[in-house]
Amino acid sequence: MNKRALPRPIDVLLDIMSKLRNPEGGCPWDLQQDFKSIAPYTIEEAYEVADAIERGDLNDLKEELGDLLLQVVFHAQMASEQGLFGFDDVATAINEKMVRRHPHVFGDEQGRSAAAVKTKWEDIKAAERAAKGTVSSKLLDEVPANLPGFSQAVKLQEKAARVGFDWPDSSHVIDKLNEEMHELAAELTKGGPPEKIEEELGDLLFVYANLARHLKIDPETALRRANGKFRRRFGYIEETLRSDGRTLDSADLTEMDRLWDAAKALERETD
Repeated sequence: MNKRALPRPIDVLLDIMSKLRNPEGGCPWDLQQDFKSIAPYTIEEAYEVADAIERGDLNDLKEELGDLLLQVVFHAQMASEQGLFGFDDVATAINEKMVRRHPHVFGDEQGRSAAAVKTKWEDIKAAERAAKGTVSSKLLDEVPANLPGFSQAVKLQEKAARVGFDWPDSSHVIDKLNEEMHELAAELTKGGPPEKIEEELGDLLFVYANLARHLKIDPETALRRANGKFRRRFGYIEETLRSDGRTLDSADLTEMDRLWDAAKALERETD
């Protein structure tokens, strides 16, 4: 006797979400949500995926990818309820896009270098926008304004670089970095207004993003790693004090600096 075929896990997930959103017996919280209220969770889950990758925790990555997939299913369910589109439409759209944007794999074009493939990808995206009638009169309008600051800066710089507006190498970016640092220091020295100091700091951060781009480093990743390093070293300070029956409030800056250096030394020993 043939065993009954089990439903695919994605079909089970779609059914779960449908039940959660069912006005009769569904989850009150899920029923209250809309695209805008769910969007922050979607962004949060994407960052948690990135965090699992950064930590090298592949078991956690599996769980976080599931959480991110749930976000896609949630949005698709809400769209389906409004008669807009469903999950299958989302999958079909990305399938078609991936084939369309990889003519060197699925079409007649020959293989390309990674750099050439990226350029071709952007050209195809531009053609798609033109076909939809969504081409902006300004090049940088194509970069979403709600991206994280560093990511948005890099995207803006990449767009400008494609039309030749770019430093020839990283040494020129470092010169600009020093220039912006002096401008910020000058504003601080003369006690400029907070708005001007913020502007100068923003200019400095923008150039930092540009330097990262020239060095082929993702500034968001670099900053997350620096954050992780700070967490570890400060955690060492706290744990060391706690082991002596003390709290952070009982230590002055000199002692905490000493423990910070000890944490750095331990990290060097384990590298």
